[in-house]
Amino acid sequence: MAGIEIERMLTLVPQLLQIPHSRIWTTYDEQGDVLYINFKKPSHADDSELMDDDVIVRYEEGEIVGITILNASKRAPQ
Repeated sequence: MAGIEIERMLTLVPQLLQIPHSRIWTTYDEQGDVLYINFKKPSHADDSELMDDDVIVRYEEGEIVGITILNASKRAPQ
């Protein structure tokens, strides 16, 4: 079973390497179905923008420090 999970995670490698940040932290809130992706720790967002696709982009001094993806499980391929 662990081998299957590792193979699924490895499919993410090409996409992760294209992200212009060297460090990425993620947290998934299953109850709220919200995925938090942070590019800076600690981050203290001073502004945010809600996009049309239920994504919140968080900024600190004009720099993107993270994104919040609402209804995250609905984005997964079936």
